[in-house]
Amino acid sequence: MPYDRPVPGQTSGETRTAVQHFEVAPDEAGQRLDKYLQRLLRDLPRSRVYRVIRRGEVRVNGRRVGPETRLQPHDKVRIPPVRVLPPGSAVSPRPQLTERIRSSIVYEDDRLLVLDKPAGIAVHGGSGVSSGVIEALRALRPQESLELVHRLDRDTSGCLLVARHGATLRGLHRLLREAGFEKRYLTLVRGRWELGTKRIDIPLRTNTRVGGERTVRADPAGKPAASRFSPVQFFGRTATLLEVTLITGRTHQIRVHAAHAGHPVAGDEKYGDPEFNRELRALGLERMFLHAASVSFTWPQGGEFSVNTPLPAELGAVLERLAARPARRARSAGSSHGRG
Repeated sequence: MPYDRPVPGQTSGETRTAVQHFEVAPDEAGQRLDKYLQRLLRDLPRSRVYRVIRRGEVRVNGRRVGPETRLQPHDKVRIPPVRVLPPGSAVSPRPQLTERIRSSIVYEDDRLLVLDKPAGIAVHGGSGVSSGVIEALRALRPQESLELVHRLDRDTSGCLLVARHGATLRGLHRLLREAGFEKRYLTLVRGRWELGTKRIDIPLRTNTRVGGERTVRADPAGKPAASRFSPVQFFGRTATLLEVTLITGRTHQIRVHAAHAGHPVAGDEKYGDPEFNRELRALGLERMFLHAASVSFTWPQGGEFSVNTPLPAELGAVLERLAARPARRARSAGSSHGRG
């Protein structure tokens, strides 16, 4: 609850707030600081929210803290003066985007929306993208308080959950922290996977940058990260379709773990194998082969929830072309690409 209200002031067409002070309500406890601020400062780009936190301008109980800090009941949060766009002046999502997002809703009830997110669409604006899934949903449903429960990479398709109420969001975030979610993905990787069902526990550093671009890498000093990989279908020694269950949910986790195991994800431009990507592109793969196939959990109040989304047609077509290749060609390709 706020105990000091912002006051407006015009600067370069934006509204400049005063210092703001908030007290964390008991039902808001457990949220990460960055998520808490994004909810309060909806007119501020996400990148700018992170900037003010990292500069130490946001204080919790008078101390500098990081964006991942979990807030406790009655914590005092100080937000510095920030410039935000006047209400209603933000760029509206294009009609083509809002219609595509409308058609991707596969389930809804009084607590949740579930989307089969298309590949190529960011879940939120920022980093050169003016609008994403959540901005389009808010434009479609301006009377609702919609928030992302979790995130998917821009090039990943599949199950994406959006909370319709703050209480739902907080309850599901608590489940995420306690590993109460089961999230399964389908991915195609390079080579013949000879590891059987394999749990990969490799810590990841998610705060590194290469050429100004965020990059995740395996690092013993990183945060714990665990994934379970199970083979579903083999395509000679060229590629393997895997089901991956996330045990933790770090940024780019599946992609980095797969590459670390010697089996990078097909179509992955950041962590993948360029030669393998070219081979799959010749078979029609025009995106990263990573699909969030299902999400399941038990509601905190009781009751099971499960949703799944089928593999997109364009990915299924790539598998069909792989399966139709003569065995001789697949073995020949495997001599160059089938490591691990």
